[in-house]
Amino acid sequence: MSADHIETTLVGSYPVPQWLIAHPSEQALVDATAVVLHTQELAGIDLVVDGELYRFDPNHPETNGMIEYFVRPMEGVRSEIRRKDVELFHSQEHLGFRRRPAGVVDGPLGEGTLDLPGAYQRVAALSKQPVKFTVTSPYMLARMLLDTHYHDLGALTLALADVLAEAVRGVDAAVVQVDEANLPGRPQDAELAASAINRVLDAVRRKPAVHLCFGNYGGQRIQSGNWGQLARFFDLLHADHVVLELARPGYGDLEMLRGINPRLKLGIGVIDIKTTVVEKPSEVADRIQLAARLLGGPDRIAYVHPDCGFWMLARSIADAKIRALVAGRDLFEGRPAPSAVPSGSREER
Repeated sequence: MSADHIETTLVGSYPVPQWLIAHPSEQALVDATAVVLHTQELAGIDLVVDGELYRFDPNHPETNGMIEYFVRPMEGVRSEIRRKDVELFHSQEHLGFRRRPAGVVDGPLGEGTLDLPGAYQRVAALSKQPVKFTVTSPYMLARMLLDTHYHDLGALTLALADVLAEAVRGVDAAVVQVDEANLPGRPQDAELAASAINRVLDAVRRKPAVHLCFGNYGGQRIQSGNWGQLARFFDLLHADHVVLELARPGYGDLEMLRGINPRLKLGIGVIDIKTTVVEKPSEVADRIQLAARLLGGPDRIAYVHPDCGFWMLARSIADAKIRALVAGRDLFEGRPAPSAVPSGSREER
């Protein structure tokens, strides 16, 4: 077992409370965010998230605001999608994975009305815990847009990176995490993605992090590949740590990462968010133990967490998995069990 140094966190999203969807308002959004934060605090999560409710929009539940929230307020992006735009979008092979573009880039990009510091401040006021703030990767955003201005994926990606970098300079979160779910399926773009993501990471005031996964749309894995294919990408990153999907694909790839930049700490996914089965704490502890063995020891592990966001699961399942995450970490580290078992969690133990 290890010393008490591995922290628990969530990746980002949390199931949107049904009452917020039914009656959306500014006050309801504040109340829902407070509930999400307090749920994690009660469970013992070390680094909490707002469930990505800061980007809540009832008109875009299918992407949890991961794309539209960032690109539609930007200067140079047109959100009205015309028939000709869709035809042009479909004519470009590298965009075939999406039915419609999230927007059309028809001019130089600028921050526009995107206000990430303001969004963070609304979250930070609701918790005394260290808070993680999440931002979608410029590489991932670039692959969702129809570009009629830059005419070059690299130029578009770097322009998006510059906008996001400027936006995160005023975010004083304990961790700012850049989320990337496209690159694992396109490792040939590792240098472009790293160059763009690093521009954002370099603007982070405290700990910069990157989350990588193979996609989570409708509870399904979208991308194919393995972590070994991204070893070069990891070595290029200016991050404090990376947050990896591992519980679902398995831990065999970790041996391929033993030789990457030793300054880069790892976040290990130990909760499978693509199943409604709730892990037992002993299963979580065993997964941490296996990851530590494959990495040559627990010192590389900074965080344990779910593989990805919880937004596709029912709240009751997500809450049970959060409790299992903390209990499993505690079991791995030999921490004493809580004196009282929270209501509804006895069966998970």
